Amino acid sequence: MTNPTVHPAQVLLDAQAGGTQRLPVCDHYSGVEERMRKSLQLQAEMMAEFGACVFDVTLDCEDGAPVGQELQHARLVAGLARNAAPGARVAARVHAVDHAAFQQDMDIIAGEAGDRLCHIMVPKVESVEDVLLAEKALQRATDQQVPLHVLIESPAAVHRAFEIAAHPAVQSISFGLMDFVSAHGGAIPSSAMGVEGQFQHPLVVRAKLEIAAACHAHGKVPSHCVVTEFKNPAVMQAAATKAFNDFGYTRVWSIHPAQIRPILAAFMPASDEVALAADILAAAANADWAPISHHGVLHDRASYRYYWQLLERAHRTGQHIPVAASHWFGPTGS
Repeated sequence: MTNPTVHPAQVLLDAQAGGTQRLPVCDHYSGVEERMRKSLQLQAEMMAEFGACVFDVTLDCEDGAPVGQELQHARLVAGLARNAAPGARVAARVHAVDHAAFQQDMDIIAGEAGDRLCHIMVPKVESVEDVLLAEKALQRATDQQVPLHVLIESPAAVHRAFEIAAHPAVQSISFGLMDFVSAHGGAIPSSAMGVEGQFQHPLVVRAKLEIAAACHAHGKVPSHCVVTEFKNPAVMQAAATKAFNDFGYTRVWSIHPAQIRPILAAFMPASDEVALAADILAAAANADWAPISHHGVLHDRASYRYYWQLLERAHRTGQHIPVAASHWFGPTGS
């Protein structure tokens, strides 16, 4: 019988594991009213299907608000977040900190729906000073502790990625591919914004790796940029798989509903891996987390961490967790 008194997250996720926070592997963006409503409806439907909220919905003010209608759009976003289904994970992307509508966005959205927001995304963050401005604006709007996600979109911001990731209010950093490429005055070709070129151009690759490394160094979640291909699910899944396996990103943006399931599929561990992880962790728990031999292979807390993180990822992508480990994912589990 597995020892139920100690949870793996308590034993295994110490400094050596980076303390990385766990978020759904997909962050879905929409800004037009009809699409925002459909996104929230799809999230509710997939929650019922998977038994867990497998993607976030981020309601977009930056690109979604028509010019001159920022106030009305912020009110719409606040209302949608406030009235979202129980268990929904709803976020908002506000305008950048130097935009005239930024504080208004914060006051309305965080002020009226702060208790329903899983995070607030702040675009075009250039430095820790921008994070401090966002934190101050959030504190003015609400007493709720809403995590900040930040979008890094320039070479200077990439240079400061480790400083930004170190700020305690920051939960996740996303990479803004399109703005990053255009910030180079034509020195990076447009092909570097494509589904293949973004994984090949040296400057883009360097930026992605720097952000991922900064996040993992400070226990934050690196979120991969937009992939504009949505008509071919296999292409989207391959891109998300590459972002995870080769670049260390544990979360990917979606900008079309057709991208959500391919992203989930990219992050799903194979069923035999899930079964192996459950067996090893159950045996480890029975041994009070001391080293064990499993089918002739030695394991200790270093490999236990890996297998626990694999089980967490399986849970976040709606996979079945074997009975040997399922009790860790109950109402009081992870």
